[in-house]
Amino acid sequence: MAIATESTSPADAEVRAGTHDGATLAADAISYDDLYARWERGHWSATELDFTEDARQWREQLTDFERTAALWNYAQFFWGEDSVADNLSPYIDAAPLPEQKYFLATQQADEARHAVFFKRFVQEVCGLGDGSVASGLAAIKPQLTPGIRTIFKRLDRMADELRVNRSRPQLAAGVTLYHFVVEAALAHPGQHMISEYLERREILPAFTAGMRNVALDEQRHIGFGVKLLADLAREDTRVPAAVARLLHEVLQHTGQVLMPPGWDERYVSCFGYTFDQVGGMGASSLVARLKAAGLAPEQLPGPPVMFAGFTPEEVARRGRELAMAGITGVREGPTKRDPETVALLFNTMALTVDPKHGLSRPTTFQYEFVDPDIATWHLTVDNGTAVAAEGPVAAPALRLAVAYQDYVDIIGRRLDPRRALVTGRLRIRGNPLGLKKLVKVFPQP
Repeated sequence: MAIATESTSPADAEVRAGTHDGATLAADAISYDDLYARWERGHWSATELDFTEDARQWREQLTDFERTAALWNYAQFFWGEDSVADNLSPYIDAAPLPEQKYFLATQQADEARHAVFFKRFVQEVCGLGDGSVASGLAAIKPQLTPGIRTIFKRLDRMADELRVNRSRPQLAAGVTLYHFVVEAALAHPGQHMISEYLERREILPAFTAGMRNVALDEQRHIGFGVKLLADLAREDTRVPAAVARLLHEVLQHTGQVLMPPGWDERYVSCFGYTFDQVGGMGASSLVARLKAAGLAPEQLPGPPVMFAGFTPEEVARRGRELAMAGITGVREGPTKRDPETVALLFNTMALTVDPKHGLSRPTTFQYEFVDPDIATWHLTVDNGTAVAAEGPVAAPALRLAVAYQDYVDIIGRRLDPRRALVTGRLRIRGNPLGLKKLVKVFPQP
């Protein structure tokens, strides 16, 4: 198979000019040599941990529900560690510098060690599987949440994409998915919750020690990702757009990562946390790392990747509410259609308008649902503000006629709007120029 590499044409050389104008970033305090040295100093063994006491405490000191909730939680980590170990080699091939390749090789070894650690715990403490990685993964697969399944399938595809396209923008998208979303936004808060609970209860000593080592490894990996993304952005002006596209694609699925059966919050609260506390830690971690790399969310091109003016917990709460309503993520059954859900949909749309839309005058788009139980709504964009409200207006710039579920699936990226137009599931009424204005307001990232 042919490998698509970066062009060396003069035009591409110009595109790859630096993007930070020589500004000093938090990432500049990190060096690849130091990260490698930390790896050499931080060796630990997943096979030498003694789970005998953990197995006794698992049976005797945890309640039935605590065991159920803990296994559900740890299953997501086991699956993730195996997936990242499998998918890291294309990152090594795509890294421009030998120092980056060397560190990524150490990271792949780390991820394999983490998978062995979780495999041993699942088999020796929880009694699942026959001791092989494959049997352990098969045993915990039914525990996986829709968010975990979706994001790690995207990681599989990202690895395939990097095998045929080693460009800096493609590698930046891969690093954003792997080091920023998976490790910083998802794994980091989960590790914190697990470790804090275990240390507070003083239980599962070998697992506690292993989780402490896993967390130290992941901190090193995240630091590398911040450094690499900052360097890639300095080298290629296409990187910020690639980062924004990836975040738009995957962040809508993070609301379903912490999705236990029936959205039963006891799966988290039994460890002393709420959904939004854990999700808020993830949002805060993601924002901090993007800023450290010189790619603050509010500075990325295109529509906002996160809700402006929200606290991290408010970001997490909104994402969870959208997922629970069936607006974003994997839809399991029809989307809720009560007035509160419809209002949530349109209020969220107002938050995602591209502030750089370029419209010179107030513009209103009207959404006329063919469903008799769903009211008409309109969205007015005026300079830097966007307001959604129920009811029709006299002269909208554009009217859209569509079934409610189809429109929600367009918003949730489950239905391509172009396909909906071609097939007549989405019909445009009014001045065709209004469609161009709508595309400016909601551009495809």
